[in-house]
Amino acid sequence: MSTGKSIKLFLADGTPGGIITAEIMNWTGHVLAAPRSRLADLLQRPEAGRPGLYVLLGENPDGDEQLAYIGETESIAERLTQHARPEDKGGKDFWRRAFVITSKDANLTKGHLRFVESRLISKALAANRIALANSKGTQTEYGMLPEADQADMLYFIEQIKLVLPVLGLDLLREAAALIISNESSKVSHSPLFTLAAPKLGITAQAQEVDGEFVVQTGSKAKASWSEAQQNEGYRKLHQQLQQHSVLMPDGNGLLRFASDYAFASPSAASAVILGRNDNGRKSWKLAGSQQSYGEWQAEALAKALPSH
Repeated sequence: MSTGKSIKLFLADGTPGGIITAEIMNWTGHVLAAPRSRLADLLQRPEAGRPGLYVLLGENPDGDEQLAYIGETESIAERLTQHARPEDKGGKDFWRRAFVITSKDANLTKGHLRFVESRLISKALAANRIALANSKGTQTEYGMLPEADQADMLYFIEQIKLVLPVLGLDLLREAAALIISNESSKVSHSPLFTLAAPKLGITAQAQEVDGEFVVQTGSKAKASWSEAQQNEGYRKLHQQLQQHSVLMPDGNGLLRFASDYAFASPSAASAVILGRNDNGRKSWKLAGSQQSYGEWQAEALAKALPSH
């Protein structure tokens, strides 16, 4: 059973679309999220005068997928002002939302910031959920920090990984880390489900983990999308997973998952695997049986409800 965690969210403007702050009890960190349209207001806050880290989030100008940039600075206000300039003047046009991470005790040094930045970039690349705009030069691990400080910063990073998804940013969530045994599990996960399409030579395995449907490494998928299907979202996701090397050719005319990948739903997973629209609640079966995902979920719900 996992231990609960309390995260305090504050709507600074009283609206969900404005500036939001997030804190965890007994953690010195402070996270702030704001749309680019509120940048002027963000820069007037005390956090903007501190050293810290930031994530810029927007749409990839070369496609429909999201794009993020991770950075560190000794002055949040100065750096975000630079990034808000037009691209031909050294700024970044793509971002529409900013996430700012600072420390309430103001003890983050340049070394701390560079260490955390490098680890966040590494974790974002490993998670492979959102493309990064960072150059190759910033993707090198920074290890020049005393051992005790490294331990402190690793704890700091774990809290960042916990807070950012609550604010709607899944940049650092690693699906592969979620597939763990029942004995050591710290997150909610389901039994194993399988998807089979014998005529296509496709077999796949997945678990529902921490609210996501995670297809496991080695699962097979169709190499092309059926032209009769017009779901642009799933078709583009099928293409993006190939571009990001999540789906790789298996040498037999199919694709295979080179790493675990978390989908928003069973239907999204089965659609990408089969190359067409599909009701995953029916096609995913409990491993070793013919019980569908939907039937399994209904049975679990019936057991949870009090009998009359």
